[in-house]
Amino acid sequence: MTGPASTASLATALMDGDRAALARAITLVESKRADHRAQARDLLQAILPKTGHAIRVGVTGVPGVGKSTTIDMLGSNLTEAGHKVAVLAVDPSSTRTGGSILGDKTRMQKLSADRNAFIRPSPSSGTLGGVAARTRETMLLCEAAGFDVILVETVGIGQSETAVSDMTDFFLVLMLPGAGDELQGIKKGVLELADMIAVNKADGDGATRARAAAAEYRAALHILAPASPNWSPPVVLISGLANQGLKEMWEKIVEHRTRFIASGEFAARRRAQDVKWMWAMIEDRLMGRLRDDRALRARLPAIEQDVAEGRLAATAAAEDVLAMAGLS
Repeated sequence: MTGPASTASLATALMDGDRAALARAITLVESKRADHRAQARDLLQAILPKTGHAIRVGVTGVPGVGKSTTIDMLGSNLTEAGHKVAVLAVDPSSTRTGGSILGDKTRMQKLSADRNAFIRPSPSSGTLGGVAARTRETMLLCEAAGFDVILVETVGIGQSETAVSDMTDFFLVLMLPGAGDELQGIKKGVLELADMIAVNKADGDGATRARAAAAEYRAALHILAPASPNWSPPVVLISGLANQGLKEMWEKIVEHRTRFIASGEFAARRRAQDVKWMWAMIEDRLMGRLRDDRALRARLPAIEQDVAEGRLAATAAAEDVLAMAGLS
């Protein structure tokens, strides 16, 4: 696929909801080839008017909390209600192992067989910033293809949570019952990002422990100043497996959107995210230039050694590297 005509036809097919066109478009934006990057830029510009209308929800939680089960059930509820749901995943661990998280399609069995759902793992290489940028572009492509709910799952921890928060409208943190030890392991930063905490596995024998955990999470949130004057993050009880509390949880997400649109905070947040995305793309492209410069790559080990052994100041080394890359 080359040339403006083919890019225009791909954009048209994509906006008509063609799933094959969506798959081709995602492959295009994930490509590192210079010609593909140019086509991807033109494609994203062409579809821009049809983006931005979906509800974008980030979902995080510790391993074993039941993210995939909850997303599978919630997504199925939404498609039954007439929505089209895309599930995207940011997995920084794959940048270290070179692997992928294709297991998502087997872990989300209901959605993977649903024609009104689309599941896509993150790229399997590059920096977290690069992965997040590709996820953001994929999100726009899904919106242009008619998906009106985008669920972005963060598989890893730390930076990935901030990256997902920066590309979504609502950040959902899933927690387990038995807050005691769990509460000690929660980073303050995650609580500050949360728009809602959902205590999962709150059915059967876990119900009593879940209620106790919810009370502790509410107390923890109470200590923090809300990020917005228009929203105090609620703590809800759910069971993704038993499909309990998911309807009420979704109603809270819709309520948040309604409030933020009415106050103007929704549009302001989207604008700020677009600017952050621009800078993330600039940083990713600059790092790409450094990585792709063969002469520079050959020199870097010696420069790093000089810095490590105290022969060259880090400031001077940085200036030298940027000058060699033509970026000074």
